[in-house]
Order: sequence, then structure tokens, then C-alpha cells
Amino acid sequence: MRILVQTGGALGARSLRVSIPWVAIAGVLLGAAGGAKAQSGKILCSVTENGAPARGTVAVTQNGKELGAGSCGTSLPVPVGKCKVTVRLDGTLDHPSQVVDAEVKPGQTLPVNVDFKTGVLEVRIESKVQSGTGLVTVNRGSTRIGTLGSGVAARLSAGIYQVVVRLGGQERRYEVELRPGQRRVVRAQF
Repeated sequence: MRILVQTGGALGARSLRVSIPWVAIAGVLLGAAGGAKAQSGKILCSVTENGAPARGTVAVTQNGKELGAGSCGTSLPVPVGKCKVTVRLDGTLDHPSQVVDAEVKPGQTLPVNVDFKTGVLEVRIESKVQSGTGLVTVNRGSTRIGTLGSGVAARLSAGIYQVVVRLGGQERRYEVELRPGQRRVVRAQF
């Protein structure tokens, strides 16, 4: 195939004939027509907490490499193929996440729906004699999840927690089972 290219300038117009193999032109046209788009898809995650809509984030990895991340509710473009989708729930003390194996197909928007089971834990330090600042430490097994102040409520994944309350050199320990949707108040008396 021959293409005629004309150039113009201050010295006048010129013509140039160029021969380009048809295969090269076809490759360029296919690429421009969306060949690259056909090799991608999208992931759209949604998060619920105890069945109610919630906020979360998503990260997608393929072969150990992160392909993208964003907020749930917004579609995330990713290459075609098998991938791991990690969804995290916002606003909880223990930062729970769930990993879903997925396979994205060309042009597909793949929905990923994740439900987190959580409850609310509040610890109230009560003392008639001692004064000072109390500290509440929340552990799960041997892992420290975080700390709370007296009367501060925290959302946590359902499960069993060890709560350590310290005030004025004294300590109280509690084992607390938190069920989905439950609100537990622990009263630590000194």
C-alpha cells in the first residue's frame, strides 16, 4: 500500500510517496480500535457491615504486583486474568480485610461483594477512690489491636478479645466475646 504525504511550508508544497506494508497498518488500526481495552476489565466492590451498607477500600494484585487501589463503589480498571482482591472495612479498630480470588474477563465489570461481621465494644473505668488516667488495651490472642480511653466506643470484628484496663498501678483483665451487631459495655471497677 502506498500513502501520499503532503507537506507545506514557506518554500512551497512537496509530496512524498511512502510504502508501508499492509500488516503494519492493520496492527496500528487494531490497536487504535481498542485492542488494548479488550484486554482489560473492571472490578467494582461493595462493602456491607452486618448486612448494612458500609465504606471500604479495595486493592487488586496479580502475580504479587499491585494493579490498583481505590474506594469501594468506584470501578477499578484492571488487566484481564486471575487476581486477588483485598477489601478493607473503614472505621474499625482492628482494620479487618477479606481477600477474594477473582478472574476478570475482557470488557467485564466484575462485582466483588464483601460483608464484615462487627460489634461495638466500650469500656468504662469506674473508681470511687483512685484518680488518674485509665488506659484500655484491646488484644486478640497475642496481637495488640489498639487502645481506648474510658467511655470510648470502638467497632471491632466479631470475635473474642482480651481487654486489659490499667488505672493507678492496678490492672483488671477481661475476656470479651463480641457477636455481630452486638454492643458490649465492660465496667472496670477499681
